[in-house]
Amino acid sequence: MDTIKAMQAFVGVVNTGGFTSAAELLNMPKATLSASVAELEGHLKVRLLHRTTRKVSVTADGAAYYERCVRILEDLRDAEESFSSSQASPRGKLRVDVSTAVASRLLIPLLPSFFERYPDIELELGCSDRPLNLLSEGIDCALRVGEVSDPSVVVRRVGTMNLVTCATTGYLARHGRPEHPLDLKKHTCLNYFSLRTGQVFDWEFVRNGERILLPVDSPLTLNDSNAYVDACLAGLGVGRLPTYMFRQYPSCGVLELLMCDWLSDEIPFHVVYPSNRHLSSKVRVFVDWVAEILEHHTGMKMCHEARAEREKSGIKLPNKTVQLLEAQAH
Repeated sequence: MDTIKAMQAFVGVVNTGGFTSAAELLNMPKATLSASVAELEGHLKVRLLHRTTRKVSVTADGAAYYERCVRILEDLRDAEESFSSSQASPRGKLRVDVSTAVASRLLIPLLPSFFERYPDIELELGCSDRPLNLLSEGIDCALRVGEVSDPSVVVRRVGTMNLVTCATTGYLARHGRPEHPLDLKKHTCLNYFSLRTGQVFDWEFVRNGERILLPVDSPLTLNDSNAYVDACLAGLGVGRLPTYMFRQYPSCGVLELLMCDWLSDEIPFHVVYPSNRHLSSKVRVFVDWVAEILEHHTGMKMCHEARAEREKSGIKLPNKTVQLLEAQAH
């Protein structure tokens, strides 16, 4: 039995919903295709498809086997592409996972440029903040914020960001404006906790070598990035946002930047992918594209927002802080 040919026949039937359409797609006689699938079922000793006179549907075992077949056939196609002239034009389905906020506020607005460059890639974008097992869930790569300690994945650093402290104009009018991290003890702050560990993140500030680690009490703690932004916009308290999320709000007068001479440490962006999987051309070009957009994305650094906000308020940044912000912006 030609196992690869049988897999292709089976996947074709599942994708098209019938033997006739699959045979047309694969340019092979229907009888040959049907015999190939039947031979595969005999070899596996399991029924993969329910056949009736009206339709063909996949069994539970068939659905599980289908996912494996798709991955195997894609890996085979990727291996062939890496040694052919088609490497310059990668194609096929690419499964990527990112957090909800990174997807909606960073990647999706820029995806037209990706599809213009790589029109033959079909992107399946999973959006969640939950921890994932890339290999068992069939994910090609994921974009992660922060340090990655999983030994089962390859990690490539593709960018960095800072966190900025902010609040709505209405909140500040009611409660005053904090000018130092310790002032936050008198304010309502919004906390964020890790889905993976359940740990509430402390607030860390750095200025000219001085470091302050501040645990804050909060009436509200969240574990979803977009929900956290919504809480900030609702005026529920002082929050800390990545610069790429914050940058869209000052111009419309919703959020104001606070204590911008107190920076967070740089937080890395990483792309991760399973270490035991061949790095296909479509994964490679996606990783390179992400690194490119993060390098040039103005929202990844806080220099311009910080300068404008401080000049508006009449407070001058220390020279060393200005130099640091400008260095981080380039």
